[in-house]
Amino acid sequence: MIDLDDPRAVVAKDSEDMLGHILALPEQIRSAWQLARTFSPPADYARVDAAVVLGMGGSAIGGDLIRTVVGGELKAPLLVLRDYDLPAFVGPSTLVIASSHSGGTEETLTAFAAARERGARCLAISTGGALLSQARAAGLPTIQFDYPSQPRAALGYSATLLLGVLDRLGLVSDKSADVAEAADLLSTMAGELGPAVPAERNLAKQMAQFLHGKVAVIYASALAEVARRWKGQINENSKTWAYFEAFPELDHNAVVAYQDPAGLRDRLAIVMLASDYDHPRTRLRLQVTGELMDRYGVAHRTVQARGQSYLAQVFSAGYVGDFASYYLAALYGVDPTPIEAIAHLKAELAKRRD
Repeated sequence: MIDLDDPRAVVAKDSEDMLGHILALPEQIRSAWQLARTFSPPADYARVDAAVVLGMGGSAIGGDLIRTVVGGELKAPLLVLRDYDLPAFVGPSTLVIASSHSGGTEETLTAFAAARERGARCLAISTGGALLSQARAAGLPTIQFDYPSQPRAALGYSATLLLGVLDRLGLVSDKSADVAEAADLLSTMAGELGPAVPAERNLAKQMAQFLHGKVAVIYASALAEVARRWKGQINENSKTWAYFEAFPELDHNAVVAYQDPAGLRDRLAIVMLASDYDHPRTRLRLQVTGELMDRYGVAHRTVQARGQSYLAQVFSAGYVGDFASYYLAALYGVDPTPIEAIAHLKAELAKRRD
């Protein structure tokens, strides 16, 4: 096992500079917000009774995080759809935002075509590909950004551009101050979590060491979609198992498994993401659930989100997971960027079209 305090060893398998993308997240957020401020949507796009974000994987998680932040103030429900088929309610009074980093995600393209057929108020966010071509051919508004990377490494764009669209439509209050706070906080955290900072003072390295050799299970409430982000990052960057659960629901089922008659508890590592935006009773639940895990010998750690705004807390808690998954990849001796299984699936599906 490598020494995480040896920066050269940490980056030895990083063939496509995933570390650089993680470090670039604060600037991604700033750049995406500036781009979003230039977007001029059709006026009638604000007059909707529901909104749907179409996306998969790294392109969908931005929708989840923004829905977390603005769900409490949106007058219309916002759904993130990871599938081919649209819900029955989608129609002329629905805002549909297709988000695909590559512009070629087949589930997103299929659902986007169906939304256009139903007369929904559609727009597309992508670096290019068929999604932008089809949207432009239909005379629909688009936002194109340029950031060569894996979709999961462009979270600053996928999340912030979506927030910017909602802002420009007047569906949410001005988030400029929150965006600035989040970007500045992440810039500070990048200096605290980078490879040059030793493990004794580096929370992300400590989390990687805690998760090494274990199945990660991430718990959260107000940050439940950040827990989903941790899960995805560990799967894709670290090439290993991870799952997530949400409070308070997990206290109604998952905790019973701590009895563990199969003797699996030693293979698990629980990370609880805590936020100032958790309900007061949920904060108590985190405490009592931790006490219950101690009673049964279930290994667990807590990561406290930072920042004043909900947006800053979402990004800050996620940023620890980004770095932790990177260091976990180093501990396993794997390249954090390639996703060979996903590439294989896409290739095989492309061969087997009807």
